[in-house]
Amino acid sequence: MSERVIIFDTTLRDGEQSPGASMNSAEKLRLAGQLERLGVDVIEAGFPAASEGDFEAVSQIAGRLKRCETAGLARAAKADIDRAWQAVRHAARPRLHTFIATSDIHLQYKLRMDREQVLQAAVEAVRYARSLTDNVEFSAEDGSRSDRDFLCRVFEAAIAAGAATVNLPDTVGYAVPDEFGELVHYIRRHTPNIHRAVLSVHCHNDLGLATANTLAAIRAGARQAEVTINGIGERAGNTSLEEVVMALATRATRLGVGTGIHTEFIYPTSRLVSMITGIMVQPNKAIVGANAFAHEAGIHQDGVLKNPMTYEIMKPESIGLSASQLVLGKHSGRHALRTQLKEMGYDLSDEELNLVFTKFKELADKKKQVMNEDLEAIVTEGILRTADVFVLDYLHATAGTTVLPMASVRMKINGRLTQDAGYGNGPIDAAFNTIAKLTGTSSELMRFSISEVTVRLRENGLVALGKGADPDIITASAKAYINGLNRLEYLKTHPLQEAATV
Repeated sequence: MSERVIIFDTTLRDGEQSPGASMNSAEKLRLAGQLERLGVDVIEAGFPAASEGDFEAVSQIAGRLKRCETAGLARAAKADIDRAWQAVRHAARPRLHTFIATSDIHLQYKLRMDREQVLQAAVEAVRYARSLTDNVEFSAEDGSRSDRDFLCRVFEAAIAAGAATVNLPDTVGYAVPDEFGELVHYIRRHTPNIHRAVLSVHCHNDLGLATANTLAAIRAGARQAEVTINGIGERAGNTSLEEVVMALATRATRLGVGTGIHTEFIYPTSRLVSMITGIMVQPNKAIVGANAFAHEAGIHQDGVLKNPMTYEIMKPESIGLSASQLVLGKHSGRHALRTQLKEMGYDLSDEELNLVFTKFKELADKKKQVMNEDLEAIVTEGILRTADVFVLDYLHATAGTTVLPMASVRMKINGRLTQDAGYGNGPIDAAFNTIAKLTGTSSELMRFSISEVTVRLRENGLVALGKGADPDIITASAKAYINGLNRLEYLKTHPLQEAATV
């Protein structure tokens, strides 16, 4: 395959802008390591000027990655660029990514600038970033709704100022594939120095066309795709990494380009993102959904048994779904546990494995078989979580047709034991009410679902997801609620000043 598409993953930046999907530093570090293992070329680690927490996370990731480029996002302003450079400067391969809007609607209503002012701001930002590193990317926000000739002027000026990559975002998911492909063709024909830079695309999924638009752009000559795992992101999300990568791999003879992605790590990475963010993957999601390789119709089952390629255009193993799985129980040892965790995408240190193994044995004494979902919950609680403000110590709930549902709860709050009891419409509601009373919180329960238990909480404009797992559904519910409260506490102390939209 003669040409290669650069995979620019923005799960840690744009993906984190999904409501409630904020991650703490430990979770971001774990995910960044998995993305590097997956083989992405560039990891956009965050928006360092947004908050002190974002700055620290980007800085830590920059110091950890060995192969991937680490990108920090910055508005077209010197202060933002300085902050981003401070965060990524120690990376093995740092990148500065600066942006400004170019569509007339953004110029008039958001920036209150004219075209010449925007052009000058873009040039000054790129030139300043270029004085710090030769790896500079420039994005024209809302590029798909910008005047084509002005867009080409801005790209030409940005490249002349030192941009090594110019990015065409479909910021609001407005484009359709043939139109977007034609826009890429137009830019390549009418930007005189475009050969000196990589042309990138960043598509949103508001009309469900993000992957189609990205593939159309690649066919038209774009050579960097900006994506997220599971397609997460603000509003309807971003282009899905797994969809673009597997389309290019499956239709290689048609599309003629490839990637450096190790596709066997796609599924474990998808599961890790789902576990960290609490955003479940819909069952019929392409590539990584639970039904993606499931066959219920008798004709399909018969065909697959005779030859899998009759109804499967990809092998499950190609994305990391193994046909054979170890059955873990109370007699399983450390080696079997480590092997299973590695297949799931967790490469733990000996110290981390010991912590997980202890929790695993405790759970195995209660359950005959420990499932992957249980292991994910153990890793979350034992390894990924930072120090929690609220910790469940004891829970007892009563319910039935002849008694008033009640819950007695004992918790550690900042290390101090406290307990109380309360009532509710059922045992879970009673547990939640008592926990809210003990913690003095006033969050609104927006969602409650049972798989593991997942809750969504909202308080003072902040939204957080909580997850909990336990053989007892009421205890799991309490853990999920407390996890959500802890995430809200994290957001209160790590506020995002402004989300960046590209």
